[in-house]
Amino acid sequence: MNNSTIIARSVICCGLVFISSLLFSQSVLAECLTGACHQQLKSFTKLHEPLVEGECQVCHERVVAEHPLKNGRSFKLVTEGAALCFECHDAFAPASGKLHAAVDDGECLACHNPHGGSSVGLLRADGDLKVICLECHDAAPFELPHVHGPAAAGVCLECHDPHQSKYQALLLQDSKSMCLKCHADMVAGLENSPVIHAPLEDESCSACHEVHGGSFAHLLKGDGPKLCFSCHKEQAAKYNKAKTKHTALYKEGRCGNCHAPHFANHAALLPERESDVCLRCHGKDDFHRSKALKNIRTELSEKEHLHGPVSDGHCSACHDPHGSDYYRLLLAAYPESFYAPYRKGTYAFCLSCHEENMLRFPDTSIYTDFRDGKRNLHYLHVADPRKGRSCRACHQSHASNGPKLVNEEGAPFGNWKIPIRLVLTPTGGSCAPGCHRRMAYDRKNPVIVK
Repeated sequence: MNNSTIIARSVICCGLVFISSLLFSQSVLAECLTGACHQQLKSFTKLHEPLVEGECQVCHERVVAEHPLKNGRSFKLVTEGAALCFECHDAFAPASGKLHAAVDDGECLACHNPHGGSSVGLLRADGDLKVICLECHDAAPFELPHVHGPAAAGVCLECHDPHQSKYQALLLQDSKSMCLKCHADMVAGLENSPVIHAPLEDESCSACHEVHGGSFAHLLKGDGPKLCFSCHKEQAAKYNKAKTKHTALYKEGRCGNCHAPHFANHAALLPERESDVCLRCHGKDDFHRSKALKNIRTELSEKEHLHGPVSDGHCSACHDPHGSDYYRLLLAAYPESFYAPYRKGTYAFCLSCHEENMLRFPDTSIYTDFRDGKRNLHYLHVADPRKGRSCRACHQSHASNGPKLVNEEGAPFGNWKIPIRLVLTPTGGSCAPGCHRRMAYDRKNPVIVK
């Protein structure tokens, strides 16, 4: 017998063995599916691979010849628990990450049907992950007013690995990357913005947001300032004790009315230049109708002279944007009334930048240019114990077309605006306000007032 004949007979024998094995497998499956016992296996649209191959004996072995038994079972599993699954499927290495509790307990059947199902993975409950997952996990977050999109859709596997992960909560990636996988609109901002909110740098999105469901819009963990103040303790203390709180903190949007929550091009997570943020509200007529405040945008429009902080766009140099014990949310004391004689502390706000000595001495040659010779005219007007006038009697606080921010329109005095009518000279000047006749002053050649 030559080699070709031997090889041909071997192939024929192998083929007969394979056909015999296949027929045996199919006969076993056909036998299992006869009668009323295992008819439900025919209803599955997707079958476990051993069933497809007709190899029931891969998982089951006969222990009693009689089948079916009236009492007891004539078959048993070839091995118990997850070890049976790992006969074919790769086992999970503990060193590769934390195991899902069901996997760790060897409870594969908590999620999977061993014979078949209607979805990939042979999941129970017709593949409805929400039903399967909530058999063990708390359902309460999914019943709150605001639910995360994937959670509402029941696609838990968009975020979580069902078996094992090296990331917290069995996430598919680290928390931030997981969120940015869908929230792709934020990627460029985080990469290109100079100011990033600290939790996004140091922690994760879940520092501020609920991951499944929450009681507040945007899945925030708290309502407005309460959430922000959980980290910003200094601002919380100021807000809680301040006599006057910024109205923006009570409007819809709360802290978000002024601050960007994730990233920004400006300090303090401001989405625009500080003054532009303020003018969103303080630059509207309708915003101020019931608040006795001016439209600051109009007040600044086409003015020749701007107060230094206003010119720099830094409203917070004068106003506390969260809360203050002082008039107009100012950083320090400033009188609300037209008449307010100078006393120590009365003008702490203005004098935090301007020279206080100009209000302390009746005569000076250095502390102010508003003087007649050495006679200090700031002291004369403001420190008068009976009718000392506040700064607003002559000056605008934000902008003016008049030099030295002198109010060219006149200072409000009841229903009247007192005209100033200031005229400057190289060494002094004169004014003719509504409160006295025109009077002149000169630093070099004093004017004797009669």
